[in-house]
Amino acid sequence: MKTLYRLTRVYTLSHPAVGEWILVDGRHVERVGSGEPPSGHRVVDLPGATAIPGFIDTHVHLTGTGLSGVGIPIERARSANELLGLVAEELTHGPAKILAHGFDESHWGPSGLPTMADLDELTDIPVILVRADGHISLANQAALDVSGALAEDGVERDADGKLTGLVRRAANDRLQRWFHQSLSDHEIRELQLQAAALAASRGITCVHEMAIPASRGRRDVEVLLDHHEQLPVDVVPYVADKDIPYVMGLGLDTIGGDLSLDGSIGARTAAVSEPYVDRGEIGVLYEDEDELAEFFHNAHLAGLQVACHAIGDAAIEQAIRVWERVYRSLDSRRRRHFRARRNRIEHFELPSSNQVERAASLGLAISVQPAFDAEWGHPGGMYETRLGPERASRMNPFSTLLGRGLELGAGSDSPITPLDPMYGLWAFETHHDPSQRLSRDEAIRMFTIGSARLANLEEKKGQLVPGMQADFAAFEVDPMAIDDPRGLRPVLTVSRGREVFAR
Repeated sequence: MKTLYRLTRVYTLSHPAVGEWILVDGRHVERVGSGEPPSGHRVVDLPGATAIPGFIDTHVHLTGTGLSGVGIPIERARSANELLGLVAEELTHGPAKILAHGFDESHWGPSGLPTMADLDELTDIPVILVRADGHISLANQAALDVSGALAEDGVERDADGKLTGLVRRAANDRLQRWFHQSLSDHEIRELQLQAAALAASRGITCVHEMAIPASRGRRDVEVLLDHHEQLPVDVVPYVADKDIPYVMGLGLDTIGGDLSLDGSIGARTAAVSEPYVDRGEIGVLYEDEDELAEFFHNAHLAGLQVACHAIGDAAIEQAIRVWERVYRSLDSRRRRHFRARRNRIEHFELPSSNQVERAASLGLAISVQPAFDAEWGHPGGMYETRLGPERASRMNPFSTLLGRGLELGAGSDSPITPLDPMYGLWAFETHHDPSQRLSRDEAIRMFTIGSARLANLEEKKGQLVPGMQADFAAFEVDPMAIDDPRGLRPVLTVSRGREVFAR
């Protein structure tokens, strides 16, 4: 069945650049044009509306996004007491356990973190409070005991050897994995559905799911794959698991995704070459280099696109150095296909100019999160507090990456930052360094064409041209023209020809 959508303006991001109607045949665009429209079995009139290709978010955690939407809004806390107050309020509803995500003490001023004793005074049920970046959690004694986290590396103790309740690294993974493994398949499906519905309501038609078995368990992605065709948006899964036969057995041609080579700036676990200025640490490299090289090499020979998480300059250096090592090991025939694979680095926040050039020469694709800069990158922000003004000023060089010819796509890392491409557009345009800001057209192309290319889907997604999948969002106000896009929401979202959101 053919559906004709009549609008005021359609941006194709191709040629012709602008049309007035879209004719959809099943799941695909038959054509976009101007003037007298062709006939359709069904006509949808959207007078005054503007359509653009559907946004593609290159870095999403669906289950975590769903949990964040239904859990305690601890991102609102501006002090330790406020955080404890939000937990106390939730306890009045009688939960059996609590996991909440999103606190960010960098917004608190001088207030320190709550202690384990503070949490223990509130309740004896397990309580896990995950920092905004996901790389640190606060837990009470009950949660540490029942999860088995005490047996893992990363449990913090004070000078007297007493538990503080703060956990990082493997202990943090174990803590969060225990909670997620306690969820039923039905609960996981519902959380993923709620997150996908939220994406559709924001004009997103495709997400790259970053599954992390270390902190979610393998069942999380297995449940997703069982029902992803029924979700309102397309899902491209990346699994942070180095078991290549397992991932291939899931039917995937991608691997890694949020496979962490380091942690985060906020947790001071991002691996940096010079110490953090507010504490004499240099972060953590999670992967042995020889083992990482073997994994990258074997995954590449298996025909998989490989992605990894690297934020600090030391982790970025490890990723590039290992890929250079893999490239040198390939014969001339395999080298010819290496760049076309578009192996990815997620985040890539603190690269040197030398690392940018080497990544470009390898054909590595970069998944950036513009809202990170909006949240923490401006003068006086958390990045400056952790790294000092000089290093913080060099972070997230979006315009430089584009200018040096790297493949670039954009995402949110939801629930780390909001699942909201309009916020992402604004963040691109208001970068802390004016020389790194993108235009509206560049920013939209990053969230559409660029993000499609990161998953090797540019022949299916990212533009509104004949034969492409019918993925688009229509807005009452022209997204290309509005001064401040924050808060702009679609009146209609169409994903693969399905009307998945209507307001």
